[in-house]
Amino acid sequence: MKSNFLWGVSSAANQIEGGWQEGGKGPSVMDALATVNGHRVESNQLDDQKLFFGAHQAVDFYHHYQEDIKLLHEMGVKAYRMSIAWTRIFPTGLEAEPNQAGLEFYDRIFEELQHYGIEPIVTLSHYESPLALAKDFGGWSNRQMIDLYVKYAETVIKRYSKWVHYWITFNEINCAQVPFGIMSACGIYLPIADPRNTEQLRYQCLHHQFVASAKVVQLAHEIDSRNQVGCMIASMYTYPLTPQPEDVRANQLNLQVNNYFASDVMVRGRYPGYIKRYFKEHGIQLEISQEDLDLLKKGTVDYYACSYYMTNCVSTDKNAEKTSANLVSGLKNPYLRASEYGWQIDALGLRTYLNEVYDRYQLPIMIVENGLGMHDTVENGQVHDQYRIEYLRQHLASLEEAAQDGAEIMGYCAWSSTDLVALSTGTIAKRYGFIYVDVDDQGHGSFARIKKDSFYWYQKVIESDGQML
Repeated sequence: MKSNFLWGVSSAANQIEGGWQEGGKGPSVMDALATVNGHRVESNQLDDQKLFFGAHQAVDFYHHYQEDIKLLHEMGVKAYRMSIAWTRIFPTGLEAEPNQAGLEFYDRIFEELQHYGIEPIVTLSHYESPLALAKDFGGWSNRQMIDLYVKYAETVIKRYSKWVHYWITFNEINCAQVPFGIMSACGIYLPIADPRNTEQLRYQCLHHQFVASAKVVQLAHEIDSRNQVGCMIASMYTYPLTPQPEDVRANQLNLQVNNYFASDVMVRGRYPGYIKRYFKEHGIQLEISQEDLDLLKKGTVDYYACSYYMTNCVSTDKNAEKTSANLVSGLKNPYLRASEYGWQIDALGLRTYLNEVYDRYQLPIMIVENGLGMHDTVENGQVHDQYRIEYLRQHLASLEEAAQDGAEIMGYCAWSSTDLVALSTGTIAKRYGFIYVDVDDQGHGSFARIKKDSFYWYQKVIESDGQML
């Protein structure tokens, strides 16, 4: 890898911080998501003791941030991709002035990172919309969200640009297109199965986010010329299940709509022809002004960031076997094995994906999420997670191959730093971290941190700049 390669780890405020009512923080949409029998449910009773709200306590980074950042330094990471909780800065999203306690909390975070020479990569909105806006404003379906978000973004970029030069406007922005994203990505207080949760609604939300992102890109460049702003895409890479031409075409359309559409707009600055046809055929009519289109052209991103966990297949065969995936389901690939959660493991697919993305955009790429969620077991004070090491080793080897193919890779931030509340389940039992946190799915535990075997392995990977792979 290049000498300035950003070897890092990732997390998200709603999945690690906790302290949901401390320091003046207001509730976010994720604070209203509880877990019942392994399923996410929306609740109006945020203090309901019968429900488990994973984001309320999470792994308590709010009180452990010094310890956790020191552990990242020990691991040798060069970069930490994190998010700022919008509701720590503007508790309801409507305040005239920001919450000073929230601003000062992140001052301390960035000072600590600077002390250890760790580069922050900051996501401005990682499923963190204020719950008040979700309930009273209709979230991102309301055009007023654009200015409220831009005000928040301007506040934090101006304050933190002395520490932060890498920004991401929205986490996995294309997840706003899928039904599961109505609460998290679209910031609308609706059950997933609610009949009002329509494509029309979700695409209008997405358009407003495109405009907001374009405005923030321009703003960030004006505030500090060193600022670089990226999009962030959930890589939903798929293959045709068979070489049957109908499957190949179905897969092409799937990739265009679900994987490339959002980045086409954010990188190229315009709506592509294939999505215009898709909208026409699905009766989707968006409110888009000429001013919006002009903003999209001017506010294109500086780099492409993505998550990558698995791949799936696409087919016209309605009886083909399905399997799980990141917020969506797909078809089972007979040539791949899957994790215990049904996510198909495809390291070679990362090389293929990175080649396609770089060929398409010719922009630097940063992988900001890649990891394996599993049940980990503590044995005599140790966690032997060889399965995670193998997963990461294979994917990093594939990333190196993509770099040799000519793709410009800026950095790799594994998911995740510590264990955290998994988005897909809302529980901690599905563990991703290099660092084990002693807490269970009822929020009970000592919150002690334990370095897993993967911690020491990744430490050696970084120390050798990837040569030991």
